[in-house]
This record gives sequence, structure tokens and C-alpha cells, in this order.
Amino acid sequence: MKKTISINISGILFHIEEDGYATLKKYLETINRHFSHYEDNQEIISDIENRIAEIFLSNLKNNKQVITAENVSVLIEKMGTIADFKAIEEEEETQKDSKEKSTTTENDFYKYITPPGENPKGYKKLTRLENRKILGGVCAGIAHYLAVDPLWTRLVAILLLFSGRINFGRPGWDFIPGNFNFNFSMGAWALIAYIVLWIVLPVSYDEPEDKNIKKLYRNPDDRTIGGVASGLAAYFNIEVIWVRLLFVGLMFAGGSGFVIYLILWIITPQARSITERIQMKGGAITLDNIESTIKENMNPLPPKEESQARRILLTPFRVLGKIIEGIGMALGPFGKFLLSVVRVGFGLIIFLIGMAITITPLILLGVYFELLPFAGNQFYLDDIPAQWITDILPVWLAISTGFAIMIPGIVILLLGISVIIQKSLIEGRFGLVILGIWLLSLGIAAFQLPSTIAQFKNEATYTLDSTLDLGEGTIILNSEGYTSNKGIFEMVNLQLSGIDGEKVVLVQDFKSKGKNYDDAINNAKQISYNYSILDSIVILDRGIDLNKLDRFRGQGLKLTLEIPYDKPFIMDKSILPIIRNTLYRNGYRTRDVNAKNHWVFNEDGLLCLNCTSTKELSRADSLSIQKFKSPENISSSAEN
Repeated sequence: MKKTISINISGILFHIEEDGYATLKKYLETINRHFSHYEDNQEIISDIENRIAEIFLSNLKNNKQVITAENVSVLIEKMGTIADFKAIEEEEETQKDSKEKSTTTENDFYKYITPPGENPKGYKKLTRLENRKILGGVCAGIAHYLAVDPLWTRLVAILLLFSGRINFGRPGWDFIPGNFNFNFSMGAWALIAYIVLWIVLPVSYDEPEDKNIKKLYRNPDDRTIGGVASGLAAYFNIEVIWVRLLFVGLMFAGGSGFVIYLILWIITPQARSITERIQMKGGAITLDNIESTIKENMNPLPPKEESQARRILLTPFRVLGKIIEGIGMALGPFGKFLLSVVRVGFGLIIFLIGMAITITPLILLGVYFELLPFAGNQFYLDDIPAQWITDILPVWLAISTGFAIMIPGIVILLLGISVIIQKSLIEGRFGLVILGIWLLSLGIAAFQLPSTIAQFKNEATYTLDSTLDLGEGTIILNSEGYTSNKGIFEMVNLQLSGIDGEKVVLVQDFKSKGKNYDDAINNAKQISYNYSILDSIVILDRGIDLNKLDRFRGQGLKLTLEIPYDKPFIMDKSILPIIRNTLYRNGYRTRDVNAKNHWVFNEDGLLCLNCTSTKELSRADSLSIQKFKSPENISSSAEN
């Protein structure tokens, strides 16, 4: 049994063993004494205490509530001691002047906080990290072995898991059987490899320290506008000029570069403290790195002389940055208020877009499973009965497609909230989990989609010719709509053409798709279409009756009404919704269609006998107009 003491570090209460407290107290006193001569030493000490609190919090897991003396020793080993870099400085001084000896008084002061011996570094050992696992800890162990972020190894594993079959084709060897092909599934091998590594690799319960903690910040030390490009360059360890050129290129590619830069400017924090500057550049937060960063800020390196090309490329960015900075200084508090209003408004727009994308698949899934009160046989989506959607989409395809659409909506929604509150809500394990669910949804959808597409693989057309028995008067073409009848899906197209004959013929091309040709023909024959004749009036339905169909397979109908040459007819405005490939190809517009204008076909195509539109007339058109000089002649000719 050991006595514990309650201490407050960075505003967090910790319970620590008495001997560990004594060591920690001496360690902090040494740090305070060493950094006391620096400017803003309180901020430096605060950053160091924040890092100590983070390390202690990582130790309080699995119902552990007390910081032990061993935890303090591990902390000192991770953070380093003043003696570590003091020894380096003294070694450099000894090399300059071998006769000088380092002062023993100060060294004695630092000795007692030096970690009790360093473990010799051996070869790296690949293990499974139990404390960082999501499934088995294999990806986390590989990431630690390669010194990379576990996000990348997990992303590669997920992509391999859902990768398709690789087909190398048929080799050119004569002894290979006739239908043999070399192919294998990357996903299956990736799964087998993961299971084998899960079994073979030894498990480790250690909590390894990331020596190169790297986080995305805006860089205030090398900024042209907001420091976003410089922060990204530091994160990916590339030249900042390439990042800036990328943003410029995206600005000219639809303006996305401006939006992305603005979002990152708003939600990415600025590296203000010493530890944040170290994390931005990917260094370990140790006392040595902290002091090095302080010295770099106090005595920055002189800037390198820029080339002429680099100066020209950076000039627009620098000018824009000075303009924005000047506007901000001129507006003062009002400028900050205006920027806040723009930020909140922009965040609300993003939030509403994300909300719409998120809610839409939820409603569709509710309709699919008939969970909503209005879902059922009488509910229609774009005039398609809801029960047909169930027939087309398998359950898992509907669920995976819904999640594949909904997850980006959730991300956009959270991004909008992040813009408003100026704090990123998508980070850590949540981002990785939601990425994994999205990739899993895409994988399931990709696996289920071929079977659904196969139902629409082949297309067939069933043709039916009907001779219309019309009266002797002028033909009148009319159409009836079904705006209130939800059993009709408007997939009917009407084309008028002229023929050298005596009878009016209606050609009906019923089209449909199916898993094979015979299935497509049967689906086409199920299409039911109605039209009626009243003396010389032809009334065409605008749609096909879906209530008589068993399933939806992309059914459609093309009508071709063949009218004899020089037989006058009238087109009522009601046929405009279905008429296609008739008016514009002959030089007319929809405004020419009314109950007063008379039309005929001749060898050169469609002709309006009394339209006001100016159309270049052919010889056949002139003869037709000469034949029908007036509407009275039209009527009398039709009656004869």
C-alpha cells in the first residue's frame, strides 16, 4: 500500500504515488529553472504541462486511477531531461576547447532527474498492438513498425479487401486447357493475409510513443494569406509553392480551390504555441525540441535568396495577402464581425446541404421498408410505384446504397457545424470508423450491383402495326394526359412521318429490357397502351398503364403515325408533351402548333399550309400550297 497525492496539471486532477510525486516535482522545478530566462516562459511551461497531462491521461486506462512512479519515469524518458541536451552542448564546447571542463555544480543539479539508464536499441520487432487495435491490432502494429500513421495502413487494408478480381488472361502455352485463365481475387488474399498475421504475430500491450507526432495547423510563420498552404506543405513535407499552385489550379477548375481554402482556413487551427509548431512539423515534443524551436524563433535563419521565377509566382499571393490584411486592419472590429457573419452563413449553407443529403436516403429507406406512414402501394417516386423499387433493388443493395449516400451527407453536415463553431468535429477514431463504413457500403453495393444490372442486360422491341379507320374529314391529332392518374408513367414518344399510300398507319414499338432477349420480349409484350378514334379525330394516350405490368424493366413506347402525302391534318397543342423528332427537323417550332394551322406531308417532309413562320419552301412545298390555296379548299379536298 502506497500513499497517493492529488495534483493539478494543466487544469486536470491526477492522483499520483508519493515517490512518483517527488520525482515529478524535481523534474518540473528543473524545467522551470531552465526556461525561466526565456521570454514568455509561462507559456512555455504551460505547453510542457499540457504535454505531461496528455501522457498521464493515456496511462489512466482499464480502470486505472493512479499515476505510478514507473509512469513518471516513462514520462521523463519520453520528454527528455535538461541534462540530455546540456550534455550535447558541453560536448560541443569541449571539442572547441579541450582544456575547459564543464561546471560540476549545475550538472549535479540535473543528475538526479536523468532517467536511470537507456535500454540499448536492437532490431525492430513486428507485433500486434492490443491497446491501439480496432479489430486485431495488425494494422496498428504494421504502422508502428513502418513509423507511419495507422490511418494509412488501415485504408490500404480496406482497399485491398474490397478490390476486385485480377485477370491476367489466357497464356500462350499450348498445353494449357482451352478455357483456362489466370486470375485471382486480391480481396480474398488480403483477408487470408490479415488472418494469418493475426494468428502469427505476437501481441504487445505496450503503448508506443509516436516520435513524430504530426498534426495539421495553419503556419503563422510562413503565410501569404492565411497560412493554410504552408501548413499543408509542412504536414506533407513538400515545397509550399506546389501547394499554392494546386490551390490556384483548383480555383480555375470550377472554383473549388477557393471553397476548399476557405473551409480549411476556418476550421484549421493556427499553430500558436511551441508544441503546436513542433507537431505541425512532425517532431517529438521533448524538452530538446522545445528549446530548439524557441531558439529558432528568437534567431530565425536569414531567408534564402529567391529565384526570379519563384518571386514572380509568389507575387500574386503576397499582394492578395497584404490586401486582405489591410482591409482587416482598416475595418477593425467591424471586419471581424463581418467575417464572423460570412463564416456562420457559409457554415449554415454547408450544414443545410449536408442535412438534405443525409435525410434523402433515410426517407428512401423508410419507403423501401414501408416504415413511413405514407409508404406503400400508393406511394410514387418520379411516377414509379414504390413497390417496384423493392423489386428492382435487393435488400443489401438498398441498405449499402443508402449508407454510401448518407455518410458523405453526415460528413458535410459535421463540416458545416465545424465551420460555425470553428472546431473540427471529424478527427481521430470517428473519422476512421466512418471511412471504413463508407468503404464497406461501397464494397457491398459493388458486389450486389452486377446482379441488378443483369436484369436490364438485354433490350428488345416488339412492333405492332395498326391501320386506322378514319372518317373523311380533316384529321385532328389530340392527346389525353394523366397528370392526376398515378398509374401512368409518361414514357411515350410520338413521331409523325409521311408515306406514299392511302391509309393512316400507327406503328407501335414496345421496348423493354430483361436478363435475356426472350425475357425482354415478354416484358415488352406486357405493355398496355390505349388510343381511340372518333370519326377523323385520333386521341392518343400520353402514357402506358403501369398497373398492368408485373415489374419495371425500363419499358417504353415509340409511336410513329404514318400519314399519306397531301392529306391535311391538324395538330392540337395537347400532343406537344409527346411529339418528338417532327417539328424542329422540318424547320418549325412548338408555337406553330394550334387548332387553326393545317399541315400536310409531301416528298420533302412536313409542311404547314397557313403558318406565319418563314420557311424556305421547296418545289414540292410550292405545289402543295398551290393545291391547297385556302382553308376552304383544304376542307373540300379532304371531303372529296
